[in-house]
Amino acid sequence: MTADAEAEAGLVTVAGNRPVRETIDRLRDAVTGAGYQVFARIDHADHAARAGLELRPTELLIFGKPEGGTHLMQDRQTAGIDLPIKALAWQDAAGKTWVTCNDASWLAGRHGLGPASDAGVAALEASTVAAVRQATGPASEG
Repeated sequence: MTADAEAEAGLVTVAGNRPVRETIDRLRDAVTGAGYQVFARIDHADHAARAGLELRPTELLIFGKPEGGTHLMQDRQTAGIDLPIKALAWQDAAGKTWVTCNDASWLAGRHGLGPASDAGVAALEASTVAAVRQATGPASEG
């Protein structure tokens, strides 16, 4: 998928510089540090292996803040299909780690959220981007 096609599909992908598991650990720490709840962590590669299948490292983190997401669902309840927030860390065939999440503006358009949701969508976008940047940031700082 090209970057343009990915944007049209409402996805944002950021390069990481750590293994998938460590990236998801860091993302978990970033979101909980920002006051989000982690609802689930799913290791797709582990589940594939249990089924006798191979999958490169792929983990999903599901997190959110009911006080934020509820306002979006009050605007349009269908937003609940895309909430809570999901971020997928995955390894490509070359061994590079990536983090993919939904673009909050795309979600707003998908569900026809009105002006009353603008601040919530902006906050969702900013907090998700900040958490992903923290998780994928430099391997050595300072």
